Amino acid sequence: MAYAEQGQVPTGTPVGDIRARIRSVLKEHSQLSVDVSSLADTADLYEAGMTSRASVSMMLALESEFEIEFPDTMLRRDVFESVEAIGAAVEQLLARH
Repeated sequence: MAYAEQGQVPTGTPVGDIRARIRSVLKEHSQLSVDVSSLADTADLYEAGMTSRASVSMMLALESEFEIEFPDTMLRRDVFESVEAIGAAVEQLLARH
């Protein structure tokens, strides 16, 4: 069973807490033209105004926040296009630790 299905990652961090932390990073680093709290987890962040430059800033902030490193294979637009997609990537990277 996947950790997300269990509701937590191996560190014991609930998935909801991960999403809240992602939203906090988004609020500070994504330069969105809309309030992050108004977006659904599946909303396209690029359609909401995030630029490629802002996505790099956000990625670096996520690495710092979660003490992870995104491998080259994850440096794709689809990995950072929504809170849900970012959450799945973060959960996957945390599960490796």
